[in-house]
Amino acid sequence: MGHVGQPYRVLIVDDDPRSRRLEQEILDSPNYLVTEAGSGMAALDALREHSFDVVLLDKRMPGMDGDEVCRRVRGELGLSMLPILMVTGDGDIDNLTRSLAAGATDFVRKPYDPTELLARLDSAASRKRLTDQLDSAEAMLFALARMVEAKDGTTGDHCSRLSHNGVVLGKALGLGADELMALRRGGILHDIGKLGIPDSILLKPGKLTDEEWVVMRQHVDIGARIVGGLNSMRMTVPIVRHHHERWDGSGYPDGLSGQDIPLLARVFQVVDIYDALTHARPYKQAMTREQVMDILAEEAARGWRDPELTAVFLGIVRDRPETLDVPQTAHDDLGLGLFGEIQRTGALDWDLRPAP
Repeated sequence: MGHVGQPYRVLIVDDDPRSRRLEQEILDSPNYLVTEAGSGMAALDALREHSFDVVLLDKRMPGMDGDEVCRRVRGELGLSMLPILMVTGDGDIDNLTRSLAAGATDFVRKPYDPTELLARLDSAASRKRLTDQLDSAEAMLFALARMVEAKDGTTGDHCSRLSHNGVVLGKALGLGADELMALRRGGILHDIGKLGIPDSILLKPGKLTDEEWVVMRQHVDIGARIVGGLNSMRMTVPIVRHHHERWDGSGYPDGLSGQDIPLLARVFQVVDIYDALTHARPYKQAMTREQVMDILAEEAARGWRDPELTAVFLGIVRDRPETLDVPQTAHDDLGLGLFGEIQRTGALDWDLRPAP
């Protein structure tokens, strides 16, 4: 058995030294870096301090058994994607079902064939590596999008507010989990295509010429192509591409109208306009909620916005505006940590003076 790249990091958890030694012998290969833990508590300590690709966990241990270790790994440590292979001599279906409910990924029954053990382990660890790579790619996209916002004269809080409020409106509309996730991501990624817009246009203090507007409008197509490189973002792409369409067909890039505009793009539009108007920018003051409600109602009446979605959102602003405030306890990162690290290097010390 083998794989390309860095060796898999494996944590063996078993109170029996002989069982640990047997598993060590099976994994005695440059393909694996093995760490041992003789108890559930020792396993939790190791997982707090180091990253692993897979855990081989004995089900029956004194003190803290395998099921309890699973529950604490998933809950207390928050390691929802870490593969945990439960090693057990128990064939009772109810017991195995309880272990799955506790968070076990798969089972390896004793006595096991070494080849089967390695196959199960390699399969689980390779999926974990792919997940990690996907997480890294997504985090980089989110960080790049936040860099665009910083350069564009707004704060990272703008992204976070759009992400939060898109979900608030989405829930009010009864949207599903995948659609809510796309709205969360769209709040951060909607303007990532501005990476491809020259600073002379992006940072121009005055009005853009017709020629400059042609270039500026390309940011939605550029952004859709950037985000569309990840399959996990396929439901977010319509938000990025179509958030400047208008209900009456006068928007861009495709001049879509009415319900031909993707639903998530229409949802996002409403919260984007609300946020832009209720917060100060370098070139304007913040408006009151009452003023913004009037403008949103006016734009819907003018034919720019989906009237039904706008009415639902105005109801939220009127009846429970506190739900639109991002909680201080919010911990969804969405690239914020990586963006902060990039900021600390000084790499974002752009000259933000207006282009000549």
